Amino acid sequence: DKIVVDKPIYVKALMSKTAGSIVGAALRRDPHEAEFIQSVQEAVHGLERVIAKNTHYVNIMERLLEPERMLLFRVPWVDDRGETHVNRGFRVHFNQALGPCRGGIRFHPSMNLSIAKFLGFEQTLKNALSPYKLGGAAGGSDFDPKGKSDNEIMRFCQSFMNEIYRYLGPDKDLPAEEMGVGTREMGYLFGQYRRLVGHFQGSFTGPRIFWSGSSLRTEATGYGLVFFAQLMLADMNKELKGLRCVVSGSGKIAMHVLEKLIAYGAVPVTVSDSKG
Repeated sequence: DKIVVDKPIYVKALMSKTAGSIVGAALRRDPHEAEFIQSVQEAVHGLERVIAKNTHYVNIMERLLEPERMLLFRVPWVDDRGETHVNRGFRVHFNQALGPCRGGIRFHPSMNLSIAKFLGFEQTLKNALSPYKLGGAAGGSDFDPKGKSDNEIMRFCQSFMNEIYRYLGPDKDLPAEEMGVGTREMGYLFGQYRRLVGHFQGSFTGPRIFWSGSSLRTEATGYGLVFFAQLMLADMNKELKGLRCVVSGSGKIAMHVLEKLIAYGAVPVTVSDSKG
């Protein structure tokens, strides 16, 4: 009563026919979206026992795996030499059953619709586990901010916002920081949003304090990870002090993870970046 979902670009997983049918349906619909299919496999594999005992969840899962809205648009911008470039922009409103969407904006050359769907799907699940009534979304562009001047990044962010501002707002979609997007980029995005809509509502996560941002927002994700680990260890009658810790990454989240680990007496032994 088991089937094997085995594609070269996907994670191999042994699952029941019921769970396998959900993944199979996603594969047939989006066979070339490797990142999205992998996240579906992992989620379904984790929920396999629940689905087996409640077969009516199969239909719910199949509906959940189809985003409510997918936006694909071009983003023209002008560099400092006066040359015009065009990048692709994406925004996926994955599910709004619990409330307005919330999810990150990622600027990276590898960004595509499959990754936007993967991030939006996982954000939907994460937000559902939080105490807040929020749906899930994700988006971004294949624009690479590395090596760009502040003015080039500002012009790109303004052009990006020109295309999606009408889909954003406190009761629609609340964008947040992601890879390649920090307080500077969120400030440019929010500034253009404010000019276009004509009001100053706090609809974005991540701008600086004077742009209606939140205190400690930059540190929050990294600190929160350590606090979560503390709670898990406390449940096992353990503590962080003296533990050797492996940290993946060396960006803005990892740096604040390291900071808080050291503050609690842990011993970080590794960091990493995209090159190892």
